[in-house]
Amino acid sequence: MNPKVDFYFNKANKWQEAVNLLRTIALDCGLTEELKWGCPCYTLNGSNIVLIHDFKEYCAFLLFKGTLLKDNEAILIQQTENVQSARQIRFTTALQIVKMKTILKAYILEAIAVEKAGFKVELKKTTEYNIPEEFQNKLDHIPDLKAAFEALTPGRQRGYLLHFSAPKQSKTREARVEKYMPQILNGKGLDD
Repeated sequence: MNPKVDFYFNKANKWQEAVNLLRTIALDCGLTEELKWGCPCYTLNGSNIVLIHDFKEYCAFLLFKGTLLKDNEAILIQQTENVQSARQIRFTTALQIVKMKTILKAYILEAIAVEKAGFKVELKKTTEYNIPEEFQNKLDHIPDLKAAFEALTPGRQRGYLLHFSAPKQSKTREARVEKYMPQILNGKGLDD
């Protein structure tokens, strides 16, 4: 157990018992407990294997390379359509976790085996993402913007493309592009 992570398990909320059970299961698999993104993260030789997080309606294990697991129990959930690699196992009661303990350990051990084998998730290339017309027009007419965007990391580029594409109305997409142009020109990502 890592004392830096204890605060997460000691906060009084409706998931306290459940997340403590998840912690025990993850630690029983021989992983190292760390704090990442404000959540307990369990690693193997510095590689992320599983994360515990809680939401309003459920708590979950997030398996970083979940898409590479067999999922014989059909319990892995893709959080959103844009999540490429990670998969969640969601819980709404601590009793579910108790009943699934053996299965959960098996999934984590499979995730560890995937990591040890060096398997990689084939991620969608940035060029495969849709560039909204409103942003493409700016890129076509402002060479500095195009150069700045192309200089961003692929993850930052994807972040912008997903953010710009999300609204249904052209006016909203245009407003988002305008708002973030200075940030792109400064070499910053959406959340920098």
